[in-house]
Amino acid sequence: MNENEYKLASAEWGRCVSDYQKVSSLIPTNYIFELDSDQISKITEKNQYIDLCAEVGVYGGQVVLIFLPLDAQGHVDKSVTEYQYTALVPLKHDIRLQETKEFTVVKNAVLSSDLTKVDDNTNMSFPVSEQPVLDQDIAVDAIERWRNEGMEWFFRECKEFHGERVFRRFYIPKEDLTHPYPEVTGIKCSFGLRYNDIYQRMLVTLIFISFHELLQKGTSETVISNTYDWAKPCPPVCRIPELGT
Repeated sequence: MNENEYKLASAEWGRCVSDYQKVSSLIPTNYIFELDSDQISKITEKNQYIDLCAEVGVYGGQVVLIFLPLDAQGHVDKSVTEYQYTALVPLKHDIRLQETKEFTVVKNAVLSSDLTKVDDNTNMSFPVSEQPVLDQDIAVDAIERWRNEGMEWFFRECKEFHGERVFRRFYIPKEDLTHPYPEVTGIKCSFGLRYNDIYQRMLVTLIFISFHELLQKGTSETVISNTYDWAKPCPPVCRIPELGT
């Protein structure tokens, strides 16, 4: 997508956010976004900031996420003229989420100076693993809440606040979606609905589910190993540097 197409798509979403009927036709709550490894590479190699910025637009009659290339200060890099995007589409296959927790059993034995056992106990410590980033149950709960209550959220925002509080873009932690190992082979992204204590209301977020692939004994084996991360919706979470003019 070129810059002009991006601006038109972004403006079209801005016109839709106050119209509940339009929004409800554009965003079925069981649709998702998808990114393959090639797209992920293109997005991240053009982005110099610590976060990625995905602006919401309407393009070709579909809601899309448009990934804007940011410079080191968090403003749009004007030298990049082609933007990667992904459209909201039906989920073709089931998503299997798997959270693995590793446990370490530590057995202590203490011998006195005369080699008599004076202490013997077993402790279990956990977790040892670094992933997943977020608990699976929390992610699933937010997705299910979106599926069941997402349109109610939009109805209130459109009717009471005329779409002013509806998200225009999302900020996503870059490093959590570009693990060097295991390699990220694809990402599925769902809207989620989660209560925010700071703003004292439900906010829509994007939940990025990463899928990894490990190489074992010279062969490629797909492993059901997910990492999760949340995107910050703007508005209201717009503390990251605003886009350049």
